Amino acid sequence: MKNFNLKKYPQITVLETTPQLEVLLTIIRDKKTRRNDFIFYSDRIIRLLVEKGLNFLPVRKKDVLTPTGAKYKGKKFVGKICAVSIVRAGESMEKAIREVCKKIRIGKILIQRNEKTAKPILFYTKLPKDISKRYVFLLDPMLATGGSASVAIRVLKEAGVKEKKIIFLNLVSCPQGLKNVLKKFPKIKIVTAAIDNYLNKKAFIVPGLGDFGDRYFGT
Repeated sequence: MKNFNLKKYPQITVLETTPQLEVLLTIIRDKKTRRNDFIFYSDRIIRLLVEKGLNFLPVRKKDVLTPTGAKYKGKKFVGKICAVSIVRAGESMEKAIREVCKKIRIGKILIQRNEKTAKPILFYTKLPKDISKRYVFLLDPMLATGGSASVAIRVLKEAGVKEKKIIFLNLVSCPQGLKNVLKKFPKIKIVTAAIDNYLNKKAFIVPGLGDFGDRYFGT
């Protein structure tokens, strides 16, 4: 993470750099890692991202009685949630969010990047009918130029989702993509596992981990 002052962007949350996370990131970054291991360890990181993202949901007080008959002053989530994956790579994150959030509704946005211009093209959208009333977890493992993410966020806003209710989860990001997205949508929240150094001439994140979708789905 070179020349990027995280303090200027309170909207960004980076997972705590622990020995465990460093090991997981090392495994999925290694080009020699086999597909089944890439999937397994990516899923572990995605689970951490989902758990961290849930901390941004509003809560209120709730008192319950424990089996001992004692009162426990606890909390409960307020508001409905859903997830929207940016197809195809974002679909890799659906398993983890389903494991954490029971019966969660999941929408789809298909955006493909023009290989010559690296610009995003919107092809397909399918969202829950009541998405405007929900908090939305936007799922995409890589934040490179920020083009696809920006298109997806625009689609969500046009569907009535409030910008402050969008929580974007991704594994690996870079300064350029983060700045581009937050310049257009300063009220969203971004949760990432790592902020890498820069984009190369092909608009790939460096050091990065290659094409996440290809490695995860084996294509």
